[in-house]
Amino acid sequence: MSALPVKADVGAKLQNVLLGHQRTGLLYLPTSSLGMTMKLFVTGEGGMAMAGESSGYVGNIPQHYDRNLGPLIFTDYAADIAHRVAKLNPRRVLETAAGTGIVTRALRDALPAGASLTATDLNAPMLDIAATKFRRGEAVEFRTADAMALPFPDASFDAIVCQFGVMFFPDKDKSYREAFRVLDAGGHYVFSIWDSHRHNRIAHEVIGSFFPADPPQFHSVPFAYRFEPIKESLIDAGFASISATVLKSQKEVADFAMLARGLVYGSPIIDQVQQRGGVDAEGIVDAIARNYRDAFGDEPAMIPRQAIVLSANKPSAAHLGAFMRASTSR
Repeated sequence: MSALPVKADVGAKLQNVLLGHQRTGLLYLPTSSLGMTMKLFVTGEGGMAMAGESSGYVGNIPQHYDRNLGPLIFTDYAADIAHRVAKLNPRRVLETAAGTGIVTRALRDALPAGASLTATDLNAPMLDIAATKFRRGEAVEFRTADAMALPFPDASFDAIVCQFGVMFFPDKDKSYREAFRVLDAGGHYVFSIWDSHRHNRIAHEVIGSFFPADPPQFHSVPFAYRFEPIKESLIDAGFASISATVLKSQKEVADFAMLARGLVYGSPIIDQVQQRGGVDAEGIVDAIARNYRDAFGDEPAMIPRQAIVLSANKPSAAHLGAFMRASTSR
């Protein structure tokens, strides 16, 4: 099946494309580097923010995240997004919400040796693990930083990368404005989000079943951010040439217990479970693993995953001047 790219020049073209397809709610998108032809379901729902809870990657959470979730969920997507960024030939690259350095490692491997790479995260314990993935002398700088208040001068970078982090920013509009500010003219912002619970549902449903009166909400956040509000926020921040690609893939899992343990202990969901009390976290791990086996068979088994990669660029100086004049005249 052929695929049509979804793009926008300061919003107008993309808005026309979306309006032309909203009756079906379906847009065909470019084939991804994972080799699949993708489709994007467009909705008008807004994203959610988890101020406070989303930043709780402390204690043993970073270790579980990196060891149990990294290989099964994040590594393949990291290679994909690093490849996309490297094709842009940037000289100065910033990664936000870098976590334990899974994307950072892929970026350093994909970028030319002369390109600078700065990796930031709000949680220092995550960056401590990220730093262990690099040899002495490799060109990467780690800094604790808030993506909504980046500690860098204007026009400091040619590309910004963020894998599965934007959904957790409490003020997403501010984060887009900050990304725009620190990008040089012509620079690119490449980031990814998870698709909806329709494609990533088991852990959220199983964990919620243990707390029917007050289900933990952490897993609601990464799967609730939709393309329409993202597009509007990017346009408002000044970005242009917005595109989206859905990555639909299958991943072989050799041990569902390992995946389930990562989903429970590798995120702030463990804190939400413990705060509610009355339920043994190991019982939740067993239930998630059992549900995966019921859905996909005994290990090794293939499980579906679906994410969306978005890209937007900061217009050149000439285009940016026209945009600012148009904004002022409104």
